[in-house]
Amino acid sequence: MSILTRLLGLAREESAATAAADTESVRKIASRLEALEPGRARFIAAFAYVLGRVAHADLDISPAESRAMEALVRERGGLPEDQALLVVEIAKSQNRLFGGTENFLVTREFAQIADREERLALLDCLFAVSAADGAVSVVEEEQVRAIARELGLTHQEYVAARARYSEQREVMKGFRSHSGARREDA
Repeated sequence: MSILTRLLGLAREESAATAAADTESVRKIASRLEALEPGRARFIAAFAYVLGRVAHADLDISPAESRAMEALVRERGGLPEDQALLVVEIAKSQNRLFGGTENFLVTREFAQIADREERLALLDCLFAVSAADGAVSVVEEEQVRAIARELGLTHQEYVAARARYSEQREVMKGFRSHSGARREDA
């Protein structure tokens, strides 16, 4: 637990095993969910962080991606709007500050605390966030692919989730526009 967390009084009692498993990002977000059971708070914190990871993949989190993250955290986490907004803001901040060092760690933590259905649901949510601004960039798509592997999901599960967002994939938009141009030339 960081000194800053202790000084601000954000600490809560946790078992030694839980404290050791949490990353700094998960601890920071979960500390704002003190009314929830600690395991549920950790789940929501890791979920929000991983959503932020894909939103920040292209180094820009659009307002549409932020709104999608807020809605997903509110719906999937059962949080009121103001708390979901706070969790998402912290998750985005943690991604900007520590993304390079904590991305894998937080995703691994989520994989350990989530069951298979929750990991598959997160995969779909990752594509929903990346498509929120109308386009799933190649960088975002590659980030989702990496996350799917880190979650222990199969390539077929990744492809099935990606297929639901085919219309928003930049790769496919480029292909369709080139195919349309060729048809017009013929």
